[in-house]
Amino acid sequence: MAPRTQVLPDPRALLLALFLGGLALLLTTQVARAAADLRQFVGTYTGSAEVVQLNGEAEQRDMSVSIWETEDGFAVQWSTAIRRADGREKTKNYEIEFQPSERRGVYSAAMKTNVFGHTVQMNPMKGEPFIWARVIEDTLTVFSLYVAENGDYLMQQYDRSLADGGLRLDFSLHRNGVAARTVTTFLNRSE
Repeated sequence: MAPRTQVLPDPRALLLALFLGGLALLLTTQVARAAADLRQFVGTYTGSAEVVQLNGEAEQRDMSVSIWETEDGFAVQWSTAIRRADGREKTKNYEIEFQPSERRGVYSAAMKTNVFGHTVQMNPMKGEPFIWARVIEDTLTVFSLYVAENGDYLMQQYDRSLADGGLRLDFSLHRNGVAARTVTTFLNRSE
């Protein structure tokens, strides 16, 4: 009877398998942690604020925001109803879905679909907004960057921070790096 030869696994293949298994575990943990971070913001919030325009005129704005989880990330829907002193009203509504990016706590906007059916960012060089979000501790921030035809830019930042009974909203608008408007208000949780 011939002696048996035992074949040991290639150490490089074993190390690769261990590395890939550890990477999969790490990614699964990070996805679960990101989902837990987002869950704390899920809900509907309402409030109002007085906004002073550049001409000094004050406008009352009613605001609402809803945040919910989606299959691939989360969505934010917000509206602002502007009540002018002359009695006119104007409402703006927005809804954006966000998906996790390769960076922890940073989310890309899934605003349009390419020819392959995948969601992609919009193109600021075509006058479309470039939007992304991030979560740092108890604050969910949504950024919007617009590039004008002449190359000027407009940057909006919505910081929504968890607070007792709702969210603190800090909004800022910058034109070419210069602060143009800030609004701070409290939004009550209604769900």
